[in-house]
Amino acid sequence: MRVGLTYDLRSWYLDRGYSMEDTAEFDKQETVDAIAESLQKMGFETEPVGNCFQLIEALAAGRRWDLVFNIVEGLYGDGRESVVPAILDQYKIPYVFSGPVILGLSLNKYLTRLIVAAAGIPVSPGMLISTKEDIKKCNLEYPLFIKPVSEGTGKGINEKSMLNSFAEMKEMAEWILSRFNQPALVEEYLPGREFTVGLIGSGNESVAIGGMEIECKDNLPYSVEVKENYQEFCKYIPLSKDVDGECKRVALAVWRALGTVDAGRVDIKADRNGRICFMEVNPLAGLHPVHSDLPILSRMIGIEYQSLMEMIMKASLKRHQLTL
Repeated sequence: MRVGLTYDLRSWYLDRGYSMEDTAEFDKQETVDAIAESLQKMGFETEPVGNCFQLIEALAAGRRWDLVFNIVEGLYGDGRESVVPAILDQYKIPYVFSGPVILGLSLNKYLTRLIVAAAGIPVSPGMLISTKEDIKKCNLEYPLFIKPVSEGTGKGINEKSMLNSFAEMKEMAEWILSRFNQPALVEEYLPGREFTVGLIGSGNESVAIGGMEIECKDNLPYSVEVKENYQEFCKYIPLSKDVDGECKRVALAVWRALGTVDAGRVDIKADRNGRICFMEVNPLAGLHPVHSDLPILSRMIGIEYQSLMEMIMKASLKRHQLTL
């Protein structure tokens, strides 16, 4: 079976003048190589394709694949993660991971909250700030936490993201509106323990394989800088017995409520009463074999990278009714 690999190579964008922040979510060549090597060990024939621009060129040139392994994050707009799967849908080419609707929804943290809350899953009280006029409408209880509504990898999160006053909220909300040209999501701060849970599969066949607790030095926010230097700033701990079941239950409920498929992560955190609340879902989780959260938490429970990749591919092939 011929598998095309679609990805955003960070160096490709940096060579064209984009900044480190612009490309924070993009992958290194070693991640692409690790994915390709893993698929080849399973017996797949792999072909590097690249980003959405390179995919369009390849399709126009007549190139086709039996399946595409897609980890493209995209660059612009709130539908940026949806571009590649939407294109592949038009060519009737199946792909690994979620489709355009789910990726577009999950990128918008506010819309995701609405669906998760409607499914009866706890979320912290919050509101969307789309304009400067919305700032004065906020009547949430401090402390608050603020972030761009449609960014990933901690972009737009820094030491000022924790808000203790109206003045601080106003400053950060205006900065996000201007810097990222998108609304800001403000939520009542969750002061409890933070976790991320890995999931495999789709629908009733999806399973929470395991998770880990994330402790940041000096209570730092889990920002781009902290994530990229996690070995210095973070401590990752396997889920303890007292939270393992509840974390997996909440994460699995989120996964099924959103209709996410194949593999990904759900980030959760405890509120002041110890109740586990939904924070974010990542349906295109990083797959660097050493430094990405999903492979890290998998290793903690004895699932090495090759086995993780085999689980992902098995789930995807079954969903598409394909065989190797």
